[in-house]
Amino acid sequence: MDSELIEVARELIDARTDDANHTTGAAARTASGRIITGVNVFHFTGGPCAELVVIGSAAAEGAGDLVEIVAGGGAARGILSPCGRCRQVLGDYFPEIRVIVSTGLQAHSVPISELLPWGNRWDPELGSIPVAPPA
Repeated sequence: MDSELIEVARELIDARTDDANHTTGAAARTASGRIITGVNVFHFTGGPCAELVVIGSAAAEGAGDLVEIVAGGGAARGILSPCGRCRQVLGDYFPEIRVIVSTGLQAHSVPISELLPWGNRWDPELGSIPVAPPA
């Protein structure tokens, strides 16, 4: 588990939580070791979560594959597990990514496949591909 990512996400959202529009920060490490960050953009029509902003920033920067990601909430909410939409997008774009989650007592780094058991992964050429549940 990458404790530096947890700290970067926490510091980011603590510095950027200025209103109800930005309440979650995320940090991800690329395969080359870079850290990419993002904050959510709340909007009543369904703005992007912090994890999706990180994916877009990584793509815009040509950062390559993400290997681990964590999201944290402002107001000392701690590590936040990704929502269903983010789990699906992370699994589609980065099927090998690890996600840092918390049980409330301890943080764990788990493969995205553990967060989407019996799910599907979208492949642009093959369409929807069933993902085997973790063993």
